[in-house]
Amino acid sequence: MRYQISGRHIDIGEALQTHVKAEFGELVEKYQQRPTEAVVVFSRDAHNHVCEATLHMSTGLTAAAKAHATEIYAAFESCREKLDKQLRRYKRRLKDHHRDRATPVEFADASSYILASDKTEPADEPDSLQPIIIAEMETRIPSLSAGEAVMQMELAHAPVLVFRNERHGGLNVVYRRDDGNIGWVDPQ
Repeated sequence: MRYQISGRHIDIGEALQTHVKAEFGELVEKYQQRPTEAVVVFSRDAHNHVCEATLHMSTGLTAAAKAHATEIYAAFESCREKLDKQLRRYKRRLKDHHRDRATPVEFADASSYILASDKTEPADEPDSLQPIIIAEMETRIPSLSAGEAVMQMELAHAPVLVFRNERHGGLNVVYRRDDGNIGWVDPQ
C-alpha cells in the first residue's frame, strides 16, 4: 500500500507517520481489504488539529473521514474510528459485491471543468452563451456495477457519481435525490 502522509502548514514527525502506517495496517487487516493508497493530511484550525484521511481500495471504493481534536494523535484516532465505522458498516455489502472480482477496478481518464456561476454577471443579456471556464482538471471514471457505484457514492459522502457500467460499458450516473432516495441514470 502506498501512503501519502503530509501536513498543511505544520510539520509531521516520523513517529506520527509510523503510527499512522501501523494503525492503517491494522484497519486494513481487520477487514481484509486490498487498499492501494492511503492519503492522510494534518492541519490546524485555530486551536484544533484536523485530520483528513482517504483510503482508496483496489475494488474502486474510497472511504473518507475528517476529524478535529485538540491533540494531533487524538484527531487521527477519531478519524481512524470513523473509517473503521464506515468499513464495518459496509463490510457485508463489500463482501457480497466483490466476492467474484478478481482484478482491480479499471479507471478511464476524463477532463473535468469548473464553470463560472451566473451570479457574478449582471442581469443584462450575456454577450455569449459560452460558459467561462475557471479551472480544468483530470478525473478518473471507474468501471463499476450499479450497486458498487451506490456504495462508492455513500462511502465518499458524494451527492453524485459518474461511472462506466460494467455490464454494457456505457456511462451512468447515480445521485442522491432530494427525497433521500438514490437516482440512477442509465442511457441505453
